Amino acid sequence: MRVLITAGPTREYLDDVRYLSNASSGRMGYALAAAARALCWEVVLVSGPVELRPPAGCEVVNVETTSQMRDACVREFARCDGVIAAAAVCDYKPKERVEGKISKTGGPVTLEMIETDDVLAELGAMKDGRWVMGFALEARNPRENALQKLRRKNCDWILLNAPTAIGSDDNSVELLAPDGGTLADWSGSKSDVAQAIVEWIAARQR
Repeated sequence: MRVLITAGPTREYLDDVRYLSNASSGRMGYALAAAARALCWEVVLVSGPVELRPPAGCEVVNVETTSQMRDACVREFARCDGVIAAAAVCDYKPKERVEGKISKTGGPVTLEMIETDDVLAELGAMKDGRWVMGFALEARNPRENALQKLRRKNCDWILLNAPTAIGSDDNSVELLAPDGGTLADWSGSKSDVAQAIVEWIAARQR
């Protein structure tokens, strides 16, 4: 089994020194990579900027922006059997990046934002027999929004978790199928949850 795993946040720069991002630690994605390696899977880990050591034996592609993550994933997915998309990518970026550093003016600053590349949707569109597992971190109408994301992005399954997962050592996830059914749910340390997820996938790919 060869699997693509995305992890960590992405950054979208306002100018040469400031950026938009989020508090993702990358722990969930790195735990998934470690669990996959424990099953002797080949792992391509596409990682945003985090302060974690990649699990031994992973092929690591370090990226910073959402566009870079998209390019790396599209390139690597073609030689993988599936993807677990655990990264917390920025959904928006400034319409224009300012060269240098934006100076204070004493007044308010208005930013015009545009959507970034939808990495998971692009992988879902090109899966062609590969499996796609996404993550949905939702605060409002969580189950409904997660299922909409699953169907819109052509995932096989989606893992619903809450904003409390960001930066935490623990996680609680619900695995949803396209028909809206709950296939499994796991809680505990991210390492334990990752092991359960990978073992669930392995049982269905034999």
